[in-house]
Amino acid sequence: MPKEKATETNTPKPARPSLGTFLMTIRTGKNLTLRQVEEGTNRVVSNAYLSQIENDRIQQPSPNMLLALADLYDIDYGNLMELAGYVTQTKTRTAGARHGRAATFADQNLTDEEEAKLLEYLGFLRHSKK
Repeated sequence: MPKEKATETNTPKPARPSLGTFLMTIRTGKNLTLRQVEEGTNRVVSNAYLSQIENDRIQQPSPNMLLALADLYDIDYGNLMELAGYVTQTKTRTAGARHGRAATFADQNLTDEEEAKLLEYLGFLRHSKK
């Protein structure tokens, strides 16, 4: 009996959170208001502009603004540049490696899709409390 050839399937890459969703999750996780971020960045990022980024109305803010946010939030600037579309992902996570983007689940070894869903759900929960 002839063996069937294994065929590769084109599985879509798991969705990553948008830059806005990611930034909103970090900000609310640090219990910062939009105005506190404006003050914390020495007005480099206005509260109105950050609101537009978080609501995905602005998807590619300037690298200078991303740097100010990365410094204030103490997060990886390269990751923000990647989420904003300035750079592409240069390395892939190896099996067993931590993703490091959602610190609460860093030891759970989440897939990109799981992380995106958790961030989406967290955003929903936080907005439903208002």
